Amino acid sequence: MNMRINWVILCGIVLLIVENAIVPWVVPPEWSERLLPHLNLILTLFVAGYAGRHIGFLFGLGFGLLQDMLSYGYMIGPYGFGMGLIGYLAGLIAERKSFTLGFFAWVVIVLGVMLDSIVYSIYRLFRITDLQYDFIFYWQIAPTSLLQLMIALLMYVPVRRFLVKPSLSSGEDSPD
Repeated sequence: MNMRINWVILCGIVLLIVENAIVPWVVPPEWSERLLPHLNLILTLFVAGYAGRHIGFLFGLGFGLLQDMLSYGYMIGPYGFGMGLIGYLAGLIAERKSFTLGFFAWVVIVLGVMLDSIVYSIYRLFRITDLQYDFIFYWQIAPTSLLQLMIALLMYVPVRRFLVKPSLSSGEDSPD
């Protein structure tokens, strides 16, 4: 994984560009505040699941802070804190249970809701928003989580194949 982490960081930068430059053109204007496909959150969950909680924390923290600076400029830190925490939690979960497709789908939904809830709570704490949680959940968190689940399921097989390569133990070729 050590040599691949450079490629994963490059993929994270590409996903950050796609999320901030291309997705606003693809999502219809009336849905632009409802659908926030946190692509780097999905990649953070993969990284935490296959590289460990510490790398997942650092990956989430770094890309969360970049996300704060690029697109959600009310405060610097809510996405950094939330994605760092979620990267760490996903790494802890992966230490106890392997990420099968069904379990990974569950993790994406639960931790996606958790990220948006953390950001909402921080915004509510600092009085940036006065909207109620049930409205935000219906209006933004639930549609975003379903979109993240669809994207994560599309990414599951290629990203897993890239991150989990069989190691060559005695110089023999692997069957993969």
